[in-house]
Amino acid sequence: MSIQAYQNNSVETASPGELTMMLYNGCIKFIKIARKAIENKEIEKKNTNIQKAQKIIQELMVTMDQQYTVTQEIMPLYDYMNRRLLEANTKNDVEILDEVQGLVEEFRDTWKQVILQSRKMQYGQGGNA
Repeated sequence: MSIQAYQNNSVETASPGELTMMLYNGCIKFIKIARKAIENKEIEKKNTNIQKAQKIIQELMVTMDQQYTVTQEIMPLYDYMNRRLLEANTKNDVEILDEVQGLVEEFRDTWKQVILQSRKMQYGQGGNA
């Protein structure tokens, strides 16, 4: 099986929670590539990867379930990260990228805990049912 086929299969069989994790990890990856591109004065590569990171943030925004009150708290943070990425792109500012990467990592780490907790609740009851 090729790497591409494996990756496609991973996405197709992933739960919504795992897909969100993949999005966070992809966003972090693109920010890191963009940061290195700024350092190497590779402007087009920087631009492309910041835009990829922004697309992920925008995807996270449009797929948020509006019925949860936490959405009202998270949405402004996603919007802030999106605006900061735009600013980092126009100013070639690695410090802004570092800031946004830190925020995305916090979201990812929190989300990982949510997945672990929900799995414990779903599967961790053992034979006590």
